[in-house]
Amino acid sequence: MENQNQTFVTMFFLRGLAAYPIFYSVFSLLSLIMYIMILVGNSFLITIIILDSHLHTPMYFFLSNLSFLDICYTSSSVPMIIVNFLSDEKSISFVGCGTQMFFSLALGSTECVLLTVMSYDRYVAICRPLRYPIIMNKELCGWMAASSWMTGVLNSLVQIILALHLPFCGNNVIDYLTCEILAVLKLACTDISLNVIIMVISNVILLVIPVLLIVISYAFILVTILRINSVEGRKKAFSTCSAHLTVVTMFYGTILFMYMKPKSKDSHATDELIALFYAVVIPMLNPIIYSLRNKDVKAAVKKLSKSIFSQTT
Repeated sequence: MENQNQTFVTMFFLRGLAAYPIFYSVFSLLSLIMYIMILVGNSFLITIIILDSHLHTPMYFFLSNLSFLDICYTSSSVPMIIVNFLSDEKSISFVGCGTQMFFSLALGSTECVLLTVMSYDRYVAICRPLRYPIIMNKELCGWMAASSWMTGVLNSLVQIILALHLPFCGNNVIDYLTCEILAVLKLACTDISLNVIIMVISNVILLVIPVLLIVISYAFILVTILRINSVEGRKKAFSTCSAHLTVVTMFYGTILFMYMKPKSKDSHATDELIALFYAVVIPMLNPIIYSLRNKDVKAAVKKLSKSIFSQTT
């Protein structure tokens, strides 16, 4: 028994959605198409924001950070998901698993903070419009964006170091599509109370508190919008934050549904499909949501198109 406890795991096998092998090809094709759309859509949005000086504002600065984050987040997991759908072995090295966990957790945590920062930006824009350029200056925006990334990296670093120092007793089959930290912790053959405590604290800081701050921000925004006399003014104020509110609803709605819905024996496959939606569909929809109803982005796209057309002719 002692020798078994000292078995060093060098590889994990991912057995996510093992009950639906006939759909692997379909899942792989859909994931590939959506991944390409994520890369193209978010890269295009970042390019538009960089090239058009009218979009050099705090709102679009944070949006470009979100688009870059979505590209990085999906790139840390989706290519491997696609490969594993088509592969018979479906394996990943111990180091590779730790690396994937680190980036996935770091980028997911960063997005929680970044969406909160973006809600504060909308709060200042709607509720303090005259002081907006003073409050949301370049220094503060840069500091808020950097803090979002550093918070995500620090949270991930702490949790991953604690997780990878756990002993694994030979059980190396992860019943999940990726190296999700909770799935990996289940394989440890020792007490994981410390890991659970750190994770709970992290969830409070990076999930509960951000949700509360976002709700408070939008409560003030709603009150301010209702005080606007003109219907046109209300529509304009609401349009500036409707895209962000939609993204926040999808992002946190998916997380809360996955972790707060009643558990059952048949819920695991549902959890994996929800996780796939969270990892692929939401990053794909973000640039669409932020551009379809955004007059500034549409104007920037038209301006860039005209510039390219005039140069070619």
